[in-house]
Amino acid sequence: MNTDVNNNKVLPSKSWREAFSVYQKPRVIGMIFLGFAAGLPFLLVFSTLSAWLRDEGVARTTIGFFSWVGITYSIKVFWAPIVDRLPIPWLTRKLGKRRSWMLCAQIVIAAGLLGMASSDPETQLTLIAIYAVIVAFGSATQDITIDAYRIEAVDDEYQGAMAATYVFGYRLALLVAGAGAFYIAEGQSWSYAYIAMATLMLIGMVATLVISEPIHQINKIAEKVEQKLESTLGLGKDGNYAKRTGRWFVDAVVSPFVEFFERNGRMAVVILLLIATYKLSDITMGVMANPFYLDLGFSKTEIANVAKIFGFFMTIFGAALGGIFVTRYGVEKPLIFGSVMIIVTNLLFVWLARTEPNISTLAVVISADNLSGGFATSAFIAYLSSMTNKAYSATQYALFSSLMTLPAKFIGGFSGIVVDAAGYAYFFLYAGLLGIPALLLIIYILYHDDSS
Repeated sequence: MNTDVNNNKVLPSKSWREAFSVYQKPRVIGMIFLGFAAGLPFLLVFSTLSAWLRDEGVARTTIGFFSWVGITYSIKVFWAPIVDRLPIPWLTRKLGKRRSWMLCAQIVIAAGLLGMASSDPETQLTLIAIYAVIVAFGSATQDITIDAYRIEAVDDEYQGAMAATYVFGYRLALLVAGAGAFYIAEGQSWSYAYIAMATLMLIGMVATLVISEPIHQINKIAEKVEQKLESTLGLGKDGNYAKRTGRWFVDAVVSPFVEFFERNGRMAVVILLLIATYKLSDITMGVMANPFYLDLGFSKTEIANVAKIFGFFMTIFGAALGGIFVTRYGVEKPLIFGSVMIIVTNLLFVWLARTEPNISTLAVVISADNLSGGFATSAFIAYLSSMTNKAYSATQYALFSSLMTLPAKFIGGFSGIVVDAAGYAYFFLYAGLLGIPALLLIIYILYHDDSS
């Protein structure tokens, strides 16, 4: 299951000392800063922006419409082929394919945040919405390039560690863009807070300039796929502008999907089903977590303290542990273990719903949930990375990441109905059972790999 682009198994045999030392690698450390740059804009076009608008007296209905900005993150697969193939004049020659797009995206994000900071919600609400879309577009584009860089920069066995340091930087940025922005707005103003956030994007820009561009090797398998498609569609090497455009479209947009299905054969559908179901239980449960804590009688302060302190550090610890396990054992065992952990932690929520609530049990459950979530995320990102062909890393990973969240978000929308009909205990049992299909799919893929 942990394969390279030629579909050969990668079975790393690392000692515990070697597994822990992975966090000393410069590129692994560098992902902290890239993760920070990726996480910073996210809340600034979501919950932090909602708080700003509400603080300025904007109607809740209008604020609700602003959530549509998030659609940008879900459709990034549509322009990922451009990021994969189209060079940026002059800049790509200087920085390389990945770093040039990364830097441009970061500049767009900073410019959009400065535009939001200079706009008045009372008289320029439409302008704020336009700037928010610009920030989200830049942020989604940055996500595409950072994911592609991460996949291409190191071997599959180190992808778990890269994911762990990325999660650390990302989570740190969420604290800054969330609580940090609130503190600045309270002491100064919301405009000042957004200016400060735009300035912090310099961290990502400096990191982009410091890191080295991954080596882009010619991929024979990708070349054969492209040549076969061009020949089948009658798009020879010579031709007019229409044929040249057709060749570019086939190579950049069609070939990544054809290559994935050719490389994996009949198992391609099974792999896509696994991607669509692996986070199903985790995301579905998360929709009702905060309402559940409040309905148990915990105060907002108690929830915030436990979630911020225990949640943050246990997520980071879980992600780091996942990275170590991937380096030590490969992807398969951590992937199964992460899936089981997610199911078990949902059962802990069933226990919490059935017992007398106290702050200690809340801390235990939240800690276990965040530990399992961090571990599973590192293992799963490593798996997704191993499923991409490095010739199409941006496009294929964008497809995977969209498929990973969309079904879960859709099913999560029915969470309130289940809670109202059956109560929290049965809801968390239901959420836990949603993790079983992914576990069975992993076992099936492992059995198929062992027998082939």
